[in-house]
Amino acid sequence: MELEEVFSSKLRMKILNLIYDLGSLNVSDIARRLNTNFASTAKHLKVLAAEGILQELTYGRVRMYRFKEGSTKAKAVQNLIETWKQDKEKGHHTKQ
Repeated sequence: MELEEVFSSKLRMKILNLIYDLGSLNVSDIARRLNTNFASTAKHLKVLAAEGILQELTYGRVRMYRFKEGSTKAKAVQNLIETWKQDKEKGHHTKQ
């Protein structure tokens, strides 16, 4: 999948931001916190896992997602989110 396809979804970006803020989360918790349905959330999580950004951990019937350790893509996304949040906190956020 191309870079622009991975980041073209607003929901995928919200998922990444939520996992950045809270760490490991299950599909239901992510869907509830983002006010979206389970199926759509699960689909986007699978895309992010297939790209090596997130890691899926299964505990019985519960699937947990977190940033994949050792993944350069995961680290790059975390760095992007961190930089974005720092700039916003410093007041460097502009609307167009």
